[in-house]
Amino acid sequence: METFIHEGCMCMQWSVGGSTFKALPENGARLMHWGLKLANGTMRDIIYWPEDADYSNLAKVRGGNPLLFPFVARTFDQGVEGYWRFQGKRLPMPRHGFARDAKFELIHSDEQGFTSRLAPPTSSFDAYPFKYQFLVRYHFEELSFSVDLSLENQDEVPIPWCAGHHFYFKLPWHSGLTREDYTIHIPAKKAFYHGANGALEPAKDIAVDETFSNLAIVDRIHCKLKDNVIVFGPNSGEEPVSVVIGDDKIPAPWTCLTTWTESDESPFYCVEPWMGPPGSPEHKKGLQWVDPNETKTFSVTVSLA
Repeated sequence: METFIHEGCMCMQWSVGGSTFKALPENGARLMHWGLKLANGTMRDIIYWPEDADYSNLAKVRGGNPLLFPFVARTFDQGVEGYWRFQGKRLPMPRHGFARDAKFELIHSDEQGFTSRLAPPTSSFDAYPFKYQFLVRYHFEELSFSVDLSLENQDEVPIPWCAGHHFYFKLPWHSGLTREDYTIHIPAKKAFYHGANGALEPAKDIAVDETFSNLAIVDRIHCKLKDNVIVFGPNSGEEPVSVVIGDDKIPAPWTCLTTWTESDESPFYCVEPWMGPPGSPEHKKGLQWVDPNETKTFSVTVSLA
């Protein structure tokens, strides 16, 4: 494990077997990059991080794993974007919440990972008026990593949340291949798009196996998962990446897997496990509650298998 300062940010790096992991434990508790050294000596990027990343504006960096907390994507209150409602009061809420560019406190690190605690910005109390502790724990293995998001309720009322991940995977990762040469397996019964007014609009003609060249999967939200394992990789079936959501073989009905990319030319494709779809405080689908003195955890594992 190494610690160093880069552009004013405290960075950490772990070498576990052939894998190298880099993270910003104090800046959004953000995993930056995962690379694997191949037999020929070259490095394969799995989690993508841009070389020109602007560390002064991390919320805008397209790479790593920005954490989405307390809610994913856009929230709406009675059709008005950027708000949600609690106990009859309209409250502001930034897109994807406020954790991805918030300050965290590193509370533990060892040779296989770290745990960081959110230091909520003062302004976030207007958006999320609760007493709580939000912890992020990463554990690194040679060919995988796991990440736990834990919310501890230190308040006297139940606290709602619907968190998620925004993994930027390198794709394509073979020279000479395109998105058409890669397939993702998503065992979902339903899929939706998030409408301009916050409505969940049903997607038509979804398939369990889709190529990444299919524009229909961009910004598509897959729910009612029949299995908690999502697999993607080359059409040959070699070198797959697995995303495992939780421990239950069949996740809760509104657990989501969202697929997104910025453009046809982007060197990444995001495969994002979420506790529920966007707008959960309004439509309640996927919204979970943590009772006083209770802690709940959302766990995900990413592996090469």
